[in-house]
Amino acid sequence: MTDLATAPRYAPAAPSRSAHRPAADPAAWWRGAVIYQVYPRSFADHNGDGIGDIAGIVDRLPYIASLGVDAIWVSPFFRSPMKDFGYDIADYRDVDPLFGTLADFDRLIARTHELGLKLMIDQVLSHTSDQHDWFRESRASRRNPKADWYVWADPRPDGTPPNNWLSVFGGSAWQWDSRRRQYYLHNFLASQPDLNFHCTEVQDQLLADIRFWLERGVDGFRFDACIFHFHDRLLRDNPPAESRDTRSVGESNPYGMQRHLHDKTQPENLAFLQRVRRLLDAHGAASLGEIGDDDSLKTMADYTRGGDKLHMAYSFNLLTAERSAAYIRQQVEDLEAQMHDGWASWSFGNHDVPRVLTRWGGPGAELAYAKVVTAMLMSLRGSVCWWQGDELGLTEAEIPFEQVQDPYGLAFWPEFKGRDGCRTPMPWVHSQPHAGFSQGRAVQPWLPVPTEHAARAVDVNERDAASPLHFMRRLLAWRRQQPAMVSGDIRFVDAPEPVLAFVRSPEAGVEGASLLCVFNLGGEPVSVDLDAPATTVVAAQLDAALQGTRSGRRFTLPAHGLYFGELAA
Repeated sequence: MTDLATAPRYAPAAPSRSAHRPAADPAAWWRGAVIYQVYPRSFADHNGDGIGDIAGIVDRLPYIASLGVDAIWVSPFFRSPMKDFGYDIADYRDVDPLFGTLADFDRLIARTHELGLKLMIDQVLSHTSDQHDWFRESRASRRNPKADWYVWADPRPDGTPPNNWLSVFGGSAWQWDSRRRQYYLHNFLASQPDLNFHCTEVQDQLLADIRFWLERGVDGFRFDACIFHFHDRLLRDNPPAESRDTRSVGESNPYGMQRHLHDKTQPENLAFLQRVRRLLDAHGAASLGEIGDDDSLKTMADYTRGGDKLHMAYSFNLLTAERSAAYIRQQVEDLEAQMHDGWASWSFGNHDVPRVLTRWGGPGAELAYAKVVTAMLMSLRGSVCWWQGDELGLTEAEIPFEQVQDPYGLAFWPEFKGRDGCRTPMPWVHSQPHAGFSQGRAVQPWLPVPTEHAARAVDVNERDAASPLHFMRRLLAWRRQQPAMVSGDIRFVDAPEPVLAFVRSPEAGVEGASLLCVFNLGGEPVSVDLDAPATTVVAAQLDAALQGTRSGRRFTLPAHGLYFGELAA
């Protein structure tokens, strides 16, 4: 029996946003949705082994519902040797015992739906674990039923790999296999061999595995590394990059030195995504694709345009260290110019990048900054992916080398310290051992809980009406009532740094007010003149300390301040 006697109590779940959708398209819950990402290993530990699990997610679902989000996205929980913490799947249809059972997952689906939320799960289709039965069979010989299920290639005459392709995690993307006397492709770890999507049987099998979860009741999928499905059949070398890519990998990683023309984002992928879309549409499910490409905005547009591929996609373009108002505006406008009828999902945090309050705010960043960037993100046109714990104002954790778990970090230490710093356990109750991650038990969690995280635990945020947590709740409750914010258009207003300003207007045929949104992303008060439409201030209840004012053309905003104004009818 779960003991939650000392756990925080949460407000009732917010009403489903579907009530505010145009009646003509009730299935489009994902348009403008806020999707809360749950990393099972680090969210909540139910059984007391120091590792989060599915039962722990069920325990804490009322908290997620109390935020006012629309859906949860659960990172991989499938059976896996955990070389990449679940992103190396050994069985697409089973739950790893570390996280529980299929019965636990069924309870998660049921409870999620009871609380008015949608459930999306991570699917890693581009590669499997080398412990998957498919790979064991494929590597056994060059003549077996699954011999072509993975990407195999003969060596060059001198024994070197067939081309110059690089792994995201360092070194060659090719690993020698002594059984077949061939190389196999791995865009990530050597223990994550890439599937051969040019083999129709592979596509058919993966679609069947997607159907397995649809029939269990999931509402959608987040497709990991979905641009890696296909490779160039001719195995041509990648050319050098014209300028080093630092958006998805750091300076210390040679992966950014190539222009990845042939190892990902191949044209054949569009047809496969259309097959996926037909299956999802038949079950009323949605899809979210991760796009980490040399030209990610174009790829986001290509992969969502036309209504027959991905429902929405997100890139790494706001997951970088660059945070200026001009940069954010450029990313949104450049995407809007290409997107047409496609749909974006914006994010400034996930399980792969340092936490936003450290990456954008810097040392000593005030919690006010967490609020203003939250309001900015939630106001952009598109859906939102939200990383667990960012609503508490958590900073990036410093993990000493001897406690590093991430293989990516171990490979590039110390210039790149890996992804553990954003994956530390969720702090629930500051006075309990390890901030209540294991519900009061003193068991050591898989990663340490920093003292500064315990000081910002859920129960601490709950007791402070001015906390980032309560701000997010108020913001989402207000946002839900604004059709312009959920799915409307966006038009930017010229503003000097560090001010970002734009107008959100309802979609054609949808009633509701247009809104002027102005954000001071800087740490000093500002007073600026903007050529903006006449407005009446709204949403003043969000945070009085951050509320800006207007007098004619002049806007005055406190440090990290904001202004929401309703345009005259």
